[in-house]
Amino acid sequence: MAGSAAPSAPASAARQNLVRRDLNLLVRLAGPVVMSRLGVMTMGLMDAIVVGRYSAEQLGFHALAWAPTSVVLTMAIGLLTGVQVMTARAVGEGRRHESGAVLRRGLVYGAWIGLASMAALALLGPFGLAHLGLAPELASGAAWPVVVFALSLPTYVIACAASFWLEGLSRPAPAMIIMWLANAVNLAFLLVLVPGAFGLPALGAVGAAWATFAARAFLMIGLLVFIATMREAPELGVFAKPKRDRHAEAEQRKVGYGAGASNFFEVAAFASLNIVAGWIGVLALATWTVVLNVVAMVFMAPLGLAAATAVLVSRAYGARDRAGVVRAGLIGFAVTAVFGVVVSLVIWPTAPWIAAAYTTEPQVIAVAAAALALSCLFLLTDALQVVIAQALRARGDVWLPTFTHLISYIVVMMPLAWWLAIPQGLGVMGLVWAVILASLLSAGLLAWRFWRLSLRPL
Repeated sequence: MAGSAAPSAPASAARQNLVRRDLNLLVRLAGPVVMSRLGVMTMGLMDAIVVGRYSAEQLGFHALAWAPTSVVLTMAIGLLTGVQVMTARAVGEGRRHESGAVLRRGLVYGAWIGLASMAALALLGPFGLAHLGLAPELASGAAWPVVVFALSLPTYVIACAASFWLEGLSRPAPAMIIMWLANAVNLAFLLVLVPGAFGLPALGAVGAAWATFAARAFLMIGLLVFIATMREAPELGVFAKPKRDRHAEAEQRKVGYGAGASNFFEVAAFASLNIVAGWIGVLALATWTVVLNVVAMVFMAPLGLAAATAVLVSRAYGARDRAGVVRAGLIGFAVTAVFGVVVSLVIWPTAPWIAAAYTTEPQVIAVAAAALALSCLFLLTDALQVVIAQALRARGDVWLPTFTHLISYIVVMMPLAWWLAIPQGLGVMGLVWAVILASLLSAGLLAWRFWRLSLRPL
């Protein structure tokens, strides 16, 4: 027995060292990425606070203008996911010098996506708002803000390409710092343009949109200047025009297509729940807004963990290290699961206080507190499904996660939410139950897929 156990001890110690190494790297990567994603949320929160304190009517214009913008923007960002995955894969394959080619493709691709998104939103956004059955003053009030938001799309999409490249190189901290500096720029412009300081006219929601434009332009310029001045930029191939590689170009776009489609399905599905809540009534819509806002803030952490897990999996996949791919994925899933359990245990008992921080309306507080407590049943599975989906894309499985999100959120969640909330009379609690079941289905299917692929050679 002793003789058979001895040879396995060094192997076991080596595995433990690899797990500790990957865990440390995951945490170091995820922390700045999470803070960067929170910076995006904070920018929107600052807009709402400053515009809301100026005028409730202008806040309504801002919210209506942001709704179509968020759908277009989320899909555009998803299309650039291939920059992060292919950069990390190049590092894993020992081709760091080719990562610059990934960046250059991403910047060009991002510029085209941003310009196309800008044109589509600027032309169709005001038209769509005018034909959604809204009051004419609401549609006209949101028309100019949506046009200004559209103008800022190219700068932000290009900034995302640069940020994803740094994350793929395991250097997310600079992007985080520049994002929070952009928040400061946004706040400065908000305080001047929204109420009309220093003798300038008060622009309200349009001023907030211009503040977003300024912040996104600052973000893009800051990231590009940082990359251009990196000491290792020349050796990474940043300034060298790469040879045409149609296979690499296609692979980079393919990853983006899958992520972009997944993002669209999820955003569209959750936007439909807002409509269902509006059909129930004003109080239900206010209640669901509270729940969705809290869940969105929590979701920033899994997004960061998904990005970090994808980098680790991509590196191992590039090195054709099957054990490394499985190990990186499982570590990411385990950390995500711990986060999901902890945050659920925090929100569950504190739900009444969280709801009271958003409103003073007793009915809304009561229902929102119950809905927040119930939402703790999907925080774990919702977090897991986004991390597993990114891990699958990182190892080359692009379309199964997209198909899973289509089935779970469009085919299952949307009609189920309506049926539970209105015909079954569950109201907002019916919406939460629909998310619980859809997230459980998505996480289960994606976990099964990762397990099946883990049994195959790369």
